[in-house]
Amino acid sequence: MKKLILASNNQKKLLELAAMLLPLDIQLIPQGVLGVPEAEEPHPTFIENALAKARHAASLTGLPALADDSGLCVEALSGAPGVYSARYAAPFRAEADKDKCNNEKLLRELANKENRRASFVCVIALVRHADDPRPIIVEGEWQGEILHAPQGENGFGYDPLFLDTVSGMASAELAPEVKNQRSHRGQAMRVLLEKLRGTAL
Repeated sequence: MKKLILASNNQKKLLELAAMLLPLDIQLIPQGVLGVPEAEEPHPTFIENALAKARHAASLTGLPALADDSGLCVEALSGAPGVYSARYAAPFRAEADKDKCNNEKLLRELANKENRRASFVCVIALVRHADDPRPIIVEGEWQGEILHAPQGENGFGYDPLFLDTVSGMASAELAPEVKNQRSHRGQAMRVLLEKLRGTAL
C-alpha cells in the first residue's frame, strides 16, 4: 500500500479523505504521527496555503504529501471568512469551543444581511516530493446559503449553518456518504482520484 502524508491533524478530515483514497490502495497518514508540526498559513489564497502545507510535510518526511485548504466564502461579507475560516473568531475561549465561536461570529456578522449566499471552497495540493515542479492541484466548490440558526449533529466547522439548497438540509444533517457526494472536498477529491489513477506517487 502506498503511503501519503496528510498535512493536517484534523481527525474528521482524515476520515473523510482516507475513505476516498482507500480504493486506490493509498494509506493516508496524518503528519502528527511522524512528528511534523503544523505549517504556517500566511497566504491570502487557498491554493498558496495548500501548496505550502503540502511542501512542508513532504520536506520533513521525505514522502508524498497532500494538503487541503478549505473555507467558507460568504458573498455579503466580501468572501470572508475565506482562508481565515478555521480561526475566524480567534482567540478562542478554548480550542474545544472553536467551531461554536466561529459559528456565533458568522451569525453576528450576517444579522442584518439579506443576502445569505455562500460557498464552501476546497483546494487540494499533492506533491510527490518537497520540490515537485508539477504539483497536482484540484478545486471543488459547494454552493449554498447560511442558515439563521444551527441545524444537525454531523460534520464539523460551519456544517450546522450551511444549507445545501439542493437537498434543503444543513450540511450537518447529511449522512456522511451524501455529504461526500455533495461537498466541496468530495468534488475536489473525485477530480484528484481521476488524476491519480495510473499515476505513480
